Amino acid sequence: MAAAAANLAGRPGVRVVVIGDPGTGKSSLVVAVATEQFPENVPKVMPHTRLPADYFPDRVPITIVDTSSSPEQKPKLIAECQAADAVVLTYACDRLSTLDRLSSYWLPELRRIQLKAPVIVVGCKLDLRDDQQNSLEQTMAPIMQSFREIETCIECSALRQIQVPEVFYYAQKAVLHPTAPLFDQEAQSLKPRCVRALKRIFILCDHDRDGALSDVELNDFQPTEISGVKRVVQEKMPEGVNDSGLTLTGFLFLHALFIEKGRLETTWTVLRKFGYDNEIKLRDDFIPTSVKRAPDQTVELTNEVIDYLKGIFNMFDIDNDEALLPSELDDLFSTAPENPWTSDLYKDCAERNVLGGLSLEGFLSKWALMTLLDPANSFANLVYVGYSGDFNSAFTITRKRRVDRKKQQTQRNVFQCYVFGPKGAGKTALLQSFLGRQPSDALPTNSDRFAANTVEPSDGTRKTLVLREIPEGDVRSLLNNKESLAPCDVAVFVYDSCDEFSWQRARDLLVQVASHGENTGYEVPCLIVAAKDDLDQSPVALQESTRVSQDMGIETPIPISVKLKDLNSIFCRIVHAAQRPHLSIPETEAGKSRRQYRQLLNRSLMVVSVGAAIGVVGVAAYRVYAARRNSSS
Repeated sequence: MAAAAANLAGRPGVRVVVIGDPGTGKSSLVVAVATEQFPENVPKVMPHTRLPADYFPDRVPITIVDTSSSPEQKPKLIAECQAADAVVLTYACDRLSTLDRLSSYWLPELRRIQLKAPVIVVGCKLDLRDDQQNSLEQTMAPIMQSFREIETCIECSALRQIQVPEVFYYAQKAVLHPTAPLFDQEAQSLKPRCVRALKRIFILCDHDRDGALSDVELNDFQPTEISGVKRVVQEKMPEGVNDSGLTLTGFLFLHALFIEKGRLETTWTVLRKFGYDNEIKLRDDFIPTSVKRAPDQTVELTNEVIDYLKGIFNMFDIDNDEALLPSELDDLFSTAPENPWTSDLYKDCAERNVLGGLSLEGFLSKWALMTLLDPANSFANLVYVGYSGDFNSAFTITRKRRVDRKKQQTQRNVFQCYVFGPKGAGKTALLQSFLGRQPSDALPTNSDRFAANTVEPSDGTRKTLVLREIPEGDVRSLLNNKESLAPCDVAVFVYDSCDEFSWQRARDLLVQVASHGENTGYEVPCLIVAAKDDLDQSPVALQESTRVSQDMGIETPIPISVKLKDLNSIFCRIVHAAQRPHLSIPETEAGKSRRQYRQLLNRSLMVVSVGAAIGVVGVAAYRVYAARRNSSS
């Protein structure tokens, strides 16, 4: 537990910085906790003081940093606060002016420097406190209401050794068992992410799937006085317990009760046992943060995971309409920190029915897209929704695309297509048609747009195709990255067939991408799409696009009309091009020159090699002849 807690704190120990007005008892507090005595002569600022790991039950060492509040030391004080795991802010119980300074100076200053650490407010010199003063609760309630970053408040006396160790216990506890990620103080309820994590833990521990934790199941992961716990829950919330045991409602209520009673370590112990960090996400040792692969290798779901996803799709399709409504999807991801598909990237990337329901194909396509773009996030969400296998069981890493080109075939099941083209050419309309939507349905965006769906090519297989729309203004920054084309299986260049200028821009983009591929070694098959075929064609654009495609050695432009729904099998043709990674690769004039030079160089080397071989044979033949002549004489 100590190792896990220290790791979660971000350091092998807890660093506590003590700040406050001069004369409030900062240094005396530090000496008193370290020596258990009141010092007669206290230096203005104590050197760093260390409390050993066995000082408190969590067995995590504490480093206490004393500070000076003099103006010339302010930069150092700010630096110490920003490096702190927790801050102890002191005032003197016998000087109300120092109490007022908490709200007028210290707490606003901590906000100004954007302090992230929890704050423990400590009233020192409790032995000098006037009995007529308000209680600590009355004094601090309005301050804590205004400054939610205050974790807790406590009064102490270094002279009388009253609650001195407790100050640093609460500081350590605020780091190792923080309240903020678990509980909303204002709403007095568990935070959504905490509820989601506890729900997942409940489901994992409900081995018999009866919707309740029996005494045996409860004791397996949280040994406690079970009968007493159940009795408390039943008294406060009758629906929290049934004949089978503690229900999910009761389980959540129990942890809310623990937190309200200050027993945060109980909830944190459970969360950390199941791999959660301080952000209520699974730790890196549960979820790999990176996947080792070459730039032109991608990650795909295995058949095992696809079968698992089909199973949970059916499980959460409550109305059996073969589609998951938004509410059903939210329920499916209710054990994850959040629904990963609410972001703009995934929100509209798959086909939906008129009610907004996601078909099985759309569901699997979203998972394929998430795995392609962010394998670690995909695996994390698989684990959150109950998948129990390891990373290697869930995913497969594809062969390098360079190897695919040499072998003139690919084993991939997911293809990524970059869609280039000038503004207004019809890129978005192409993506929308891939999802069975009208172009007007597309939401405006300043970033890349994705569309994922399944395609059945002529060989009878089913492939997932991911279309990524590249805004014209983003092409330069994209190609600044040497490896930008590495994950691309095929590139499509869309132009407005009735606009000569649109073709010229598409041609320039094609040349840029082809040159980038030649220069980096990440060449990609390319197709040209002549959009808006239902309008009057530009003869110049038609002739030029045909000539350029022939000169560069790729297929002639494919005419389509999204408006007439005449797509000319474009998506199957994209997949077909991706399946033959050695074909449809455009060659620029510079590329042709380099190829011809290499061919000439190879022929020259061959001539030299043949000449050298003939010379060697000639010398050998002469030596044989000379030897025979000498022997005969």
